[in-house]
Amino acid sequence: MAILSAPAVAADADQGLKMEAEKIAAAYAENFNQRNSAGIAALYATGGIAVNPTGMHTDIAQIYDGAFKAGFNHNQITVDQVWPLGPDALLAMGEYHITGQNPSGAAIEVKGIWTSTDVREGGTWKIRMLSAMPKAPPPKD
Repeated sequence: MAILSAPAVAADADQGLKMEAEKIAAAYAENFNQRNSAGIAALYATGGIAVNPTGMHTDIAQIYDGAFKAGFNHNQITVDQVWPLGPDALLAMGEYHITGQNPSGAAIEVKGIWTSTDVREGGTWKIRMLSAMPKAPPPKD
């Protein structure tokens, strides 16, 4: 008779949640790289919000329309940590690397850290709140 220990069951559950967070991140990056602001907005739960250095935003598509207009066109995302918040919620964090070219053709790049609270809505995992902040520059010697 096999007995599963609580840590083994918890590890399996955490791995499953990480896979769900990675699916959201992959869909997010795919929509970003296709410059599909409506597709990104569709990844958010009803009433979802985005928080970035300019503040809190509820019009998700508008944020990304602005980013695409500025010249950003590629996003790489990692999911580094995931924590359960209950049966229908999780907290995730990772890093992002956004690149592109501004209207004058100069390369633009932002690297940062993101955190996300995701919820199950209608049987699908969705972003309830996404916070993204650029990494601070290294200290000058």
